[in-house]
Amino acid sequence: MIKAVFFDFYNTLATHHPPREEAWVNACRELGIKLEAKTLFNSLPAADTYWRDENSRSPIDKRTPEEKIDLYAEYGTRILQGAGVEVSRDMALQLLAKLQQHKWEFKAYDDTLPTLKELKNRGLILGLVSNVAQDMESTYTELGLQPYLDFKVTSSEVGCDKPRPEIFMAALKKAQVKPEESIYVGDQYHLDIVGARGVGIKAVLIDRNNYSPDITDCPRIRSLTEITQYV
Repeated sequence: MIKAVFFDFYNTLATHHPPREEAWVNACRELGIKLEAKTLFNSLPAADTYWRDENSRSPIDKRTPEEKIDLYAEYGTRILQGAGVEVSRDMALQLLAKLQQHKWEFKAYDDTLPTLKELKNRGLILGLVSNVAQDMESTYTELGLQPYLDFKVTSSEVGCDKPRPEIFMAALKKAQVKPEESIYVGDQYHLDIVGARGVGIKAVLIDRNNYSPDITDCPRIRSLTEITQYV
């Protein structure tokens, strides 16, 4: 019997507005680089992990201006290389400069709050498990998530990112449930699905844009409302 449902945050419950993939595609187009949003779906999270690892190794805000520039250049280069595009260091910095002009904000998907409300009405324990290093409490409040989430587990709290087992075990401990009594929903196969299954949690891949039709070894849903079929 399922007693708890755990959720990833980014691209599962909410997304950037405008979407980061869209912003990168547009910025690249302005500089004559052809790029498809689909190719950024995995490279952006991978580069984000690199950024968090670097910040853990040595806080970025305490580095020299030269070190910061090098880090930004490497971050941008990794994003594009992961998407199959080779660019120079200077081009990567130009792209990041364009993207910094955006006023980023988070927006909950239309199916997020109705789904959370339905699951909460069923008496399920709901938790957030996310690779975030900054304080996001005000964001969760603005998005209307707080009334439905019983707890949150973040990489900054646990000291490691998904797919490490420690972050999923922390969620089980907070929910006070066994692995087989829980489901995890996330959009990244290796971070979310592999990580959750590694500790015995049933995992469901949310593939809103149908980017991963080749993944067939786990349930795959297009809308968050479909998760009710698995609880």
